[in-house]
Amino acid sequence: MSVLAIIPARGGSKGVPGKNLRPLAGKPLIAWSIEQALAAKGVSDVLVSTDAEDIADVARSFGADVPFLRPAELATDTAPTEPVMLHAVERMEAMGGKRYETILLLQPTSPLRLPGTIDGALGAFAADNADSLLGVVESHAFFWQTDPVRASYDYTNRPRRQDIAETDRHYRETGSLYLTKRDILLEKRNRLAGRIALYRMRECEGWEIDSEIDFEIVEALMKQELSK
Repeated sequence: MSVLAIIPARGGSKGVPGKNLRPLAGKPLIAWSIEQALAAKGVSDVLVSTDAEDIADVARSFGADVPFLRPAELATDTAPTEPVMLHAVERMEAMGGKRYETILLLQPTSPLRLPGTIDGALGAFAADNADSLLGVVESHAFFWQTDPVRASYDYTNRPRRQDIAETDRHYRETGSLYLTKRDILLEKRNRLAGRIALYRMRECEGWEIDSEIDFEIVEALMKQELSK
């Protein structure tokens, strides 16, 4: 299976300025996703899609391909990720004269992926004969809604976590990794389409960096998990 890993990293970040190059556990944030993709046996090529020269330089120094910069219209605050993926696939295939079978999206803001996670996801993707796959972690939260106030569970008979049946369990999308068959992505123009599979990740892998405090939490988790 020919797999293109795409790591999107635009230069502008209002919540945490310079987020993709901010140090995290001794490396720029983006470096973690690059190194994880390069270490995965099932990944053919690792591409960073960015509009910023400084991010491109750092990405290249860690071994990623950055043969072009992303157009400005794909690097705005409101630009969705799918057009970025489509642009990356089309440019890479045109430049390299090759056709990929599967596209792997790794978001650098979810940098904690344990050794074997990416290859495990690729294996599950093939075993399930899926068209697309997303990483998830189990959620034990009990959700409520307003107007009218109502619960998503029977609060008169509150279940214990260990007693929840598999069919009643809920999973949260991590934003960490997605797999999509190349033809499905180009046809549906969405990372999730067709036969969708869930890949269960460890709870610690579900953290996403959106704020200053997230850097501290994820760095602590990294030091704990990667030292085992």
